[in-house]
Amino acid sequence: MGTEHGNSLLPLFSLQVDKGVVPLAGTDGETTTQGLDGLSERCAQYKKDGADFAKWRCVLKISERTPSALAILENANVLARYASICQQNGIVPIVEPEILPDGDHDLKRCQYVTEKVLAAVYKALSDHHVYLEGTLLKPNMVTPGHACPIKYSPEEVAMATVTALRRTVPPAVPGVTFLSGGQSEEEASLNLNAINRCPLPRPWALTFSYGRALQASALSAWRGQRDNAGAATEEFIKRAEVNGLAAQGKYEGSGDDGGAAAQSLYIANHAY
Repeated sequence: MGTEHGNSLLPLFSLQVDKGVVPLAGTDGETTTQGLDGLSERCAQYKKDGADFAKWRCVLKISERTPSALAILENANVLARYASICQQNGIVPIVEPEILPDGDHDLKRCQYVTEKVLAAVYKALSDHHVYLEGTLLKPNMVTPGHACPIKYSPEEVAMATVTALRRTVPPAVPGVTFLSGGQSEEEASLNLNAINRCPLPRPWALTFSYGRALQASALSAWRGQRDNAGAATEEFIKRAEVNGLAAQGKYEGSGDDGGAAAQSLYIANHAY
């Protein structure tokens, strides 16, 4: 279980080691992620304390002018430097280049940007001599922008996502643990299920590292009341089981289009 920020399916004894996003000068409101200073010393201590996995989040956004080449390159290099430092200290880096779902872009645009970002990330990881077999990737799924008027099926999302991965992510990477990216709980499960049923070859384990899309129903059932703990636990276990099936391509869907699991979890310009 993840230790920070609600990432409940990150491996046990993992923690987030970046220090948050900051503005990237010379860009149209784009960001990079800080925290490299002193990271090696912190990782050495984390390893002594029992941590085996670490996570670092970079954020990019899609608009008419973004992501810029500068933002893509800067964030790729930051992720690669972080991954290298983690491995030097015996910690597995979870590489998280998140492309936000804000905007009205269509599925094709998100796929194009996702491919450009992931290609830059793996070029940088190679340049920094990162051992790919000792890493995990935590990306966004390829989905349309939240304000896009076109509705795509899980099968269309799956084909775009797997195609983008096949064009950019080396088979040496053992696992891809998707973000939910503001999707509803049910939508995230259905899309993950479709990804694992996609007819294209998939050399990686394709699973989930959801926060909101794993916990929203449980938190809604709990409502901060101790008496609701049992109901909240049941909801959490239900979503975990559903996503476990989806990671195997064995989820058939709940058929509940109006329940809590179907509610959008989108937060504009999501930050934590």
